[in-house]
Amino acid sequence: MSDADNSSPKLVRGLGLMDASMIVVGSMIGSGIFITSAESSRLVGSPGWLLVAWALGGVLTITGALCCAELAAMWPRAGGQYVFLREAYGPSIGFLFGWSLFLIIQTGTIAAVAVAFANFTGVLTDSVSADRYLIAPRGFGGYAISLSTQQLLAVVMILFLTLTNTRGLKTGKRIQNTFTFTKTAALLGLIIVGLTLGWNHNSAAYTSDWWNPLANGWKPAASQLGFEANSSGLLRLALVMLLGRAMVGPLFAQSAWNNVTFTGGEVREPGRNLPRALLIGCSLVVVLYLLANLAYIVTLPLAGIQNAPQNRVATATMQAIFGPRGTLIMAVAIMISTFGCNNGLILAGARVYYAMARDNLFFKRVGLLNRLHVPAVALVIQGIWAAFLTLPRTVTTNPQTGAVTYGNVYTQLLEYIISADLIFYALMVGAVIVMRRKAPQIARPYRTPGYPLVPLIYIVLALLIVLDLAYLAPSTSGIGYLLVLTGIPVYFLWRKRAVNQERG
Repeated sequence: MSDADNSSPKLVRGLGLMDASMIVVGSMIGSGIFITSAESSRLVGSPGWLLVAWALGGVLTITGALCCAELAAMWPRAGGQYVFLREAYGPSIGFLFGWSLFLIIQTGTIAAVAVAFANFTGVLTDSVSADRYLIAPRGFGGYAISLSTQQLLAVVMILFLTLTNTRGLKTGKRIQNTFTFTKTAALLGLIIVGLTLGWNHNSAAYTSDWWNPLANGWKPAASQLGFEANSSGLLRLALVMLLGRAMVGPLFAQSAWNNVTFTGGEVREPGRNLPRALLIGCSLVVVLYLLANLAYIVTLPLAGIQNAPQNRVATATMQAIFGPRGTLIMAVAIMISTFGCNNGLILAGARVYYAMARDNLFFKRVGLLNRLHVPAVALVIQGIWAAFLTLPRTVTTNPQTGAVTYGNVYTQLLEYIISADLIFYALMVGAVIVMRRKAPQIARPYRTPGYPLVPLIYIVLALLIVLDLAYLAPSTSGIGYLLVLTGIPVYFLWRKRAVNQERG
């Protein structure tokens, strides 16, 4: 689609290297590092394998960023990954990514981080709780919609940050930089305190054979796997499968590094700054996350990590060192972290829908900028849908007792997001290989080191995890896949509409 006339507002290249790096770091450090280790440790049953899950997540993050940097330097435009997929595979795949980003990936991540913000606010006041309902769960099939005080606070947070980002790039950038510096310092403080003051002989680090899950009495349950793991061969298969599912949390915590590419049209010297921002930001976060998990392991017993109240492993760590005061300090730090993370996600995500609308593949008004040079309409529709995603949850009925339990919103949002997200990450990494063959003449200010081994490592690991989740978490990951597929008829409808407009 051609640019609007000269009187229309244009995107402004107002982001430097530090600003771009802060978007990478700020979008990654949110809630996951402080929460997801509880679920991961329950799945693998060993502190050693917990670190392996985070390390493998780090391998995916670094290899993915190395590949993404090449594409970002080639096409530094608004929309980032959407543009990469469109150019490599055609407009249909680009659209499916943008559609999935809107329905599942970006908005689901925003919703999950907002729920985490409200979760840690509950440490400060009992009035914010997942069990304090304003509207009790209303069931439909295997799902229900509710509105607790925790969910309400999550909705308010999303809408507030959406509004502030409509006030211009400078406003969003200032919020992002301020909160990213603060929360990185808080995470670093947690690591230093845990690794210096947290050591004790009751911690998971002092457990004998802690790299061996079987030595800790771990045995996969049939309910987790769908088969009884009695033989040594089946136990090894079970470990691999549960390790894959245990990576959901680490991958979620290390996702969103691609968000900086969505703002490619607003980064100064993008051929230089985008690759540097991706590599600096991702490397820093991966190292910090591994050290944070090591801090948990040297401070808490394995059961303390697995059974941390409402999965708040970071607050449990600080409480073990400083008592109740440590819990409050960590809760405030994590609230700052999640607030800053969601600001980056909200700021970046809207740029993809803006780029789609400019290609006549989304609502026309989404492709307009307000007088402050930001896609305000895109921000608003993203905020409304993300707020809605905080409301649904799964319903499970015990066949013996008839008791009804409602799924954890945060954990389910992770499984809802990761499967679809990994597919498009793998396609983006594959685009490096496709474009090397399809258009070798395009200028590449940055080239992926270790090509083609680096992209192949990412693609193989990502596809194995996708298959693993399709088997172990079909109800949540399956919904994600179905929503991606709804984009196929929508794409053809929008293409037909665009062709009719061009003819008219």
